[in-house]
Amino acid sequence: MNKYLMAVDAGTGSVRALLFDLFGKQIGCVQQEWTHNEDPRWPGSMDFDWTHNWESACSCILGVIHETKIDPSEISALSTTCMREGIVMYDKDGNEIWACANVDARANDEVEELIRINPELEKEIYLESGQTFALGALPRILWVKNKMPEIYENIATIGMFNDWLIYKMTGRLAVEPSNGSTTGIFDLQKCTWDSSIANKCGIRDDIFPTVSECGTVIGNVNAKGAKDTGLAFGTPVVIGGGDSQLGCIGVGVVKPNEAAVFGGSFWQYEYNTDNGKTDPGCRVRVNCHAVPGVWQYEAIAFKPGLVMRWYRDSFCQLEKQEGELTGKDPYELMDNKAASIPVGSYGMMCAFSDVMNFISWKHASPTFTNFELNSEKFNRYTFYRAILENTAMITKGHLDLVREATGNMPESIVFAGGASKSPLWCQILSDVLGLMVRVPVVKEATGLGAAILAGYGIGIYPDISKAASELVRWDKTYNPNMANHSLYEKLYEPWRKVYAAQLELCNQNLTKNMWIAPGL
Repeated sequence: MNKYLMAVDAGTGSVRALLFDLFGKQIGCVQQEWTHNEDPRWPGSMDFDWTHNWESACSCILGVIHETKIDPSEISALSTTCMREGIVMYDKDGNEIWACANVDARANDEVEELIRINPELEKEIYLESGQTFALGALPRILWVKNKMPEIYENIATIGMFNDWLIYKMTGRLAVEPSNGSTTGIFDLQKCTWDSSIANKCGIRDDIFPTVSECGTVIGNVNAKGAKDTGLAFGTPVVIGGGDSQLGCIGVGVVKPNEAAVFGGSFWQYEYNTDNGKTDPGCRVRVNCHAVPGVWQYEAIAFKPGLVMRWYRDSFCQLEKQEGELTGKDPYELMDNKAASIPVGSYGMMCAFSDVMNFISWKHASPTFTNFELNSEKFNRYTFYRAILENTAMITKGHLDLVREATGNMPESIVFAGGASKSPLWCQILSDVLGLMVRVPVVKEATGLGAAILAGYGIGIYPDISKAASELVRWDKTYNPNMANHSLYEKLYEPWRKVYAAQLELCNQNLTKNMWIAPGL
């Protein structure tokens, strides 16, 4: 008897396999952290090791089957999701020949080349596709053409990471709109490839695979896929989508004017609209949702989850040791101490990600500032809380940005992902935004969204939106402390000015940007 749905998620910082029952309850999850290394020949590069990473994905699938002690034949269907923007190139025999992860920034020369072709080209492409050169596939494909022509000539097709996972399991390849639209080679209104964009940029227009709608059965686990993963031969595989779009399905954010924040390696603010209209200022991204007829404004904070991992590993050895002894999460132990630090962290600020400006996207050198040599006030818990507050400030900037572009503001926010496991971070987010924050029971919302699509694809759920509303259960609700909100409102503008000053140091080449888009 079929009882379960599986999701495989290729995230920025990890890959995981998740198992859900047909009522949306998470039964098991196995995760492996991974990294995407820079090729020393190409500054800003972010290579994707498809051999090692497929082995990691298989290990997670095998692991969750083993840990939950289920029979693989009980899995009704599976689907996949991933970090967006990462691309894989294949030759005519279907072998991977080149791949990069999501914030690969090696294509400086190519962005400059595109700007020389037409200084208005990036804006023209954005207004049609919702994408700029910052994360899109266009400069990266052009980079391969210029720097690795032998690979470029051998490209038969390209794809994204979620369909790469499906391809490895089934031998079938198709791109879907939610992730495909992030390439910058899509017509946002028609939700399909636009060869005229490729032609304008001087890249081939014969390398784009079929576009199939999210929630479509693309095939079944083949013999090799079954051998590699431990899945049952013939298990139906359903086309998934980008992580944020499926995360929205997994938290029930499926209708226009609903919004969510996903706190993982990167933080995404997603605001649903009923049209694909873009921002005249080109400041914020617009993507296809995984729900047909819905689009999303998206603003991204760079690396908050990776900043927390860095801080944990660099300064929280005592909490890590205590966690090993007690079984508690080191982050929980840090939260308990940081909760006693006053709002505003005694005036200390930090700079990591900036508020998004998609057409000119750069981030200052990581910085802590305005602290005193007073160990009672300014200890590792204060620095830790400052990181939490900093990320919430960025999110406020993103809500303001989308409001300016659309004229709309959500009435509440759904908060999901690993960061939502922290009650302190949830409350800080609510206080900074001045909005109610709802946290779902299933924190791995992206995985649940993929599972819902898997069930929809094989007919278990007749409607994506209805399934999402029925399966999502709420864990906690956080209401803003308006006194704290007033304090954060006063701190926001000074933080923006401090950040601008830090960015100017980078502009003068006195410090190094944490990240800067190609060509800037």
